Amino acid sequence: MAEILQVNNLVTQFNTEAGLVKAVDGLSFHIKEQEIISIVGESGCGKSVSCLSVMQLVRPPGKIVEGEVLFQDKNLLEYEANDSEMRAIRGADIAMIFQEPMTSLNPVLTIGHQLSEMLIKHENFSKEDALKRVVELMELVGIPDAENRVNAYPHQFSGGMRQRVMIAMALSCNPKVLIADEPTTALDVTTQAQLLKLMTDLVQRLHTSLIIVTHNLGLVARYAERIYVMYAGRVIESGTTKEIFANPRHPYTLGLLRCVPRLDDEEGRKLEPIDGLPPNLINMPPTCAFMPRCSRKQDVCRREPWPALEEVSEGHFVSCYVKSQEKAR
Repeated sequence: MAEILQVNNLVTQFNTEAGLVKAVDGLSFHIKEQEIISIVGESGCGKSVSCLSVMQLVRPPGKIVEGEVLFQDKNLLEYEANDSEMRAIRGADIAMIFQEPMTSLNPVLTIGHQLSEMLIKHENFSKEDALKRVVELMELVGIPDAENRVNAYPHQFSGGMRQRVMIAMALSCNPKVLIADEPTTALDVTTQAQLLKLMTDLVQRLHTSLIIVTHNLGLVARYAERIYVMYAGRVIESGTTKEIFANPRHPYTLGLLRCVPRLDDEEGRKLEPIDGLPPNLINMPPTCAFMPRCSRKQDVCRREPWPALEEVSEGHFVSCYVKSQEKAR
């Protein structure tokens, strides 16, 4: 399959009173047609800002400083954020499901009205045809009694149902790339599994590429084909899901995996949190940003700059001087 979206050396910064925040620092990744990938990392590592940058939704004091976002051979960063060309792509060709649906949905407009807007704007539907299509979309994402609930307001839906509405909204124009930014935040485990299964089934049926953004490696184990692990605005390890889980090479990836409970765990095994906190993105060290939290750091880590990604096996890249060979358990 051909690459449909390619991000090259993306740099996004926030100029604050406290200093320059390097939220995304040279990020590169790609996704192929009809592929499911995941971007994984702790809160504050730059995952959401990366997605907003792709969509040209970064607002001041944030600024995309450099890089390319190639979508079907067009560099989206050459457009102004509010250009008609960018607005036509945003929502129609590349759609995004945001973290918290209650802050993304307008509380004073009905669900039907908000879903209809996308169809009227991008697909030139009439109001009547748009409403019929909205009912079909709500049924598609598993919302019961769609004909009546189309006139309900966001507060009349549960968290899981609101997220289904967001999925329906994102898929309403049959986008070529769907970005799901922490789509199961604050939902119970059963609802998380249901929504992820729903999303992956729908994107396969509609031939859409899907980027799942999450802090939980275990959440994407059965859905993503490839994984990018982010830390402090950079990708520090990437590879196929099978390779990342079977042979994690970066100590940070190993730490994330040890935080995830497994069905085949030995009895009595305790989950091991990663010590310390992510770095202050204003005062980034010249060396590896993970070094202060790393239990495997050596002298080379203290004196050399943050290493570039190196291919350690086919399709498996790691940014580390001390490439771990340990298993996750």
